[in-house]
Amino acid sequence: MILPQAFVSRTKKLMGDEYLELEKALDSVPPTSVRVNTKMELKPSDEKIPWCELGFYLKERPLFTADPIFHAGAYYVQEASSMFLEKAVKQHFPTARTVLDLCAAPGGKSTLLSQALPETSLLVSNEIIRSRAYILAENLIKWGNPNIVVTNNEPKDFDKLPGFFDAIVIDAPCSGEGMFRKDAGAIQEWSEYNVKMCAERQREIVSSVWESLKTDGILVYSTCTFNREENEENVQWICNELGAEFLPIDLQENNDITQSDFGYRFYPHKTKGEGFFLSILKKTSIQSHTFKSKNIEKKGIKFVTKTDIPTLSLIDPNRWTFVIENNLINAYDTERLNDFLILTKQLKCMSSGLLLGEMKGSDFIPSANIALSKMLDRNSVEAVEVDYETAILYLRKEAVSLPDSKRGYVLICYKGLGLGWVKNLGNRCNNLYPQEWRIRMKI
Repeated sequence: MILPQAFVSRTKKLMGDEYLELEKALDSVPPTSVRVNTKMELKPSDEKIPWCELGFYLKERPLFTADPIFHAGAYYVQEASSMFLEKAVKQHFPTARTVLDLCAAPGGKSTLLSQALPETSLLVSNEIIRSRAYILAENLIKWGNPNIVVTNNEPKDFDKLPGFFDAIVIDAPCSGEGMFRKDAGAIQEWSEYNVKMCAERQREIVSSVWESLKTDGILVYSTCTFNREENEENVQWICNELGAEFLPIDLQENNDITQSDFGYRFYPHKTKGEGFFLSILKKTSIQSHTFKSKNIEKKGIKFVTKTDIPTLSLIDPNRWTFVIENNLINAYDTERLNDFLILTKQLKCMSSGLLLGEMKGSDFIPSANIALSKMLDRNSVEAVEVDYETAILYLRKEAVSLPDSKRGYVLICYKGLGLGWVKNLGNRCNNLYPQEWRIRMKI
């Protein structure tokens, strides 16, 4: 690996005698790690990631595309260092009701947040680039938790919601020094000018959403880079200019994590993961005004009842409110309905709550979202367990046959996990797996 000379000089100054160990680590094979969902009992390795309860290192990197339970959302392939976010959640905002993941694609931190937070918490996962926002929505749908809103907004758009969030996570776009061994492109794009531009952009991003964080709310600021400009210096700037207090994290004997003056650093020669920086801040500044989250006008919103959805049922059926718009039926946690409606009105929402399906005339077509949801009552639908070859055919959106199943909508399952729907016509099935999700690789 040939590193830019300016990077070498700067990082030697930062790390001193440790630099050669870092450079050696950057030229090694990175570990593969996954975080397991609560959908099923799955223990892929005996080597746990110390700072994440359901994080594991794999002994080798399999072909994830060829694993149906990966597509079912049984686990997420996530870089181990970034799973340190779980410590931040558990120690500083374990009961937060409303959380924003601002730069969320492809979804690693959002799926972690949705699992670490209480079931009644509401998570807003935002991505500014629309193509990446579609990937974010797909990964969150497959993870299966219902209290999620996926948005496609710029950071400045959140100033419409002053004091709305109890916590905000900003995994800021950065110069990517910590990803050099995983991404050769990051080396090609690196320059001192880019470091400077990233640091300035990061301050703009934090400033843009600062008013949407409640006073005493928590900001998680992270990057995957080493330099101090994008890390400690930015955190110090947030504290001094915006009004915040740095909060420590109890590392609980994770001595290979490096604590600095304003955060926590992961170096690949010391921790089994990529380069990463994370800092926790508590907002101390007082907001000039707060969003009035009283009940919003529900005129024009069409509510439906459970009897309008005869094909399936949800777990804990009294928990949900059903709304139909453009023939699409969504289920919302009644306790959080007002917040869902506020977000839908104020932001560009790509996915909100739990999409149950679409009404076409008198026919209700169930969605892929509900097939993958933890909230589906399996006893209310026809489900069939398929073998590996059939699961792959289904995920490729090819023809499958279910001659022994009832006609109508059938949930395709593999190892007990829902993959999606077919409409069984007897002699053949219409494969309803989303076209944009299908496996294109030859397996």
